[in-house]
Amino acid sequence: MLGAKKYLITCLIGCWPYLLYSQQSTDSTLQQATLERCVQYALQHQPVIKQSEIDQQIAERSIRSALSAWLPQISGAYNLNHYLKLPVSLFPNFNNPTSPERVPVTVGVANQSNIQFTLSQNIFNRDVLLASRTANTYRLQARQNLVDNQIDVTVNVSKAFYDLILTQKQVDILNGDIARLERSLQDATNQYQSGLVDRTDYKRAAIALNNSRAQRKQAQEQVNGKSQYLKQLMGYPPAADLQLTYDTLQLANEVYLDTNQFVRPESRIEYQLLRTQQDLLKANITYNRWAYLPTVSASANYNFVYQNNEFAKLYSRNFPTSLVGLTIALPIFQGGRRVQEIRIAELQLQRSQWDLTNLSNVVNTEYQQALANYKGNLANYRALQENLDLANDVYRVIQLQYRSGVRAYLDVIIAQNDLRTTQLTYFNALYQVLVSKLDVQRALGTVPISQP
Repeated sequence: MLGAKKYLITCLIGCWPYLLYSQQSTDSTLQQATLERCVQYALQHQPVIKQSEIDQQIAERSIRSALSAWLPQISGAYNLNHYLKLPVSLFPNFNNPTSPERVPVTVGVANQSNIQFTLSQNIFNRDVLLASRTANTYRLQARQNLVDNQIDVTVNVSKAFYDLILTQKQVDILNGDIARLERSLQDATNQYQSGLVDRTDYKRAAIALNNSRAQRKQAQEQVNGKSQYLKQLMGYPPAADLQLTYDTLQLANEVYLDTNQFVRPESRIEYQLLRTQQDLLKANITYNRWAYLPTVSASANYNFVYQNNEFAKLYSRNFPTSLVGLTIALPIFQGGRRVQEIRIAELQLQRSQWDLTNLSNVVNTEYQQALANYKGNLANYRALQENLDLANDVYRVIQLQYRSGVRAYLDVIIAQNDLRTTQLTYFNALYQVLVSKLDVQRALGTVPISQP
């Protein structure tokens, strides 16, 4: 029994790296790459998002570092000195008090050492006070930068997802077109061999078939390139397989958007970031006004002082000293620098207000342009929906008439081209309306961010 347990433990230890690798491989790829999962994956693995998360941590550490100056500061120092020549001081001549001459006297000892401990506490310091008042603002700015990048990643991944779907649908349409052309080529060949038509019909069919195959090859190559681009935006392993999962009917249902919404610039993350920067600029004005106030700090000091002419006995006697103190430092005149710094800070705040005004105008323009594109693309999409049904019906009727000998083969080719063109333009219109919907949502500041 004991031997079996040892064997089982040995097997588990040996297989553990493979189990870990299998788990990591599963976690690093998507089994069903829907749009929502692609966006969630990107929000977890995209390098820009990871950098923004690290920036948040850096901001938090920087805030803690700045606020640490409010806490008592303790320092220690050790000194060891040996005089090659002792200092000399001049003292009155006590043997002849009336003599104006001073007598040189050697003072001190040859060896000195001290161990010093200092405790200091900031009472008022404008740098530390600014750090404490703006700590939450800097945290908010780091979070807003992360949200800004999340919106960019969400929009870019969604557009790349739709673009890849469009190209894949083009391949599917061309596959269907090739299948129809192959049947037409067979029908034309059979009718030529039966003497019902001349050879131009099956040659036209062969030309159309070769053209469709060339277009399909081109679209297939584009699928590979666009798939790699989507992987790049997602932070997806380049060599891993990515099979998109989507429902065309669901995509068609997602094209609609409420066009009666009012644009609110404050809903945009860019506007919120500018507001946060304004708060920091206001704090900077206050910081420069504090330059007229003194810097106040308290301190305590304790010294262990060792002195002896004999180095071996240096630490045999201690002459400690200690003190407490209060320091108040106030720059009285700096050539007008403080006045200029305050004025610069006020002008920077005024300039940022114009940034807000300009952004509000840009947001309104972006919304109107995005809304116009959306409405135009939606109208085109609805028209092409009807055209698609008509093109299918026309091709079906003409194909039956050609087989019955009523129609010429040229009519079949025209109907096939119309059907293929209508199918391609329909899905291109679907892509355009989905992309323009994203642009409207971005202009409104309502892009949904999937929580990873």
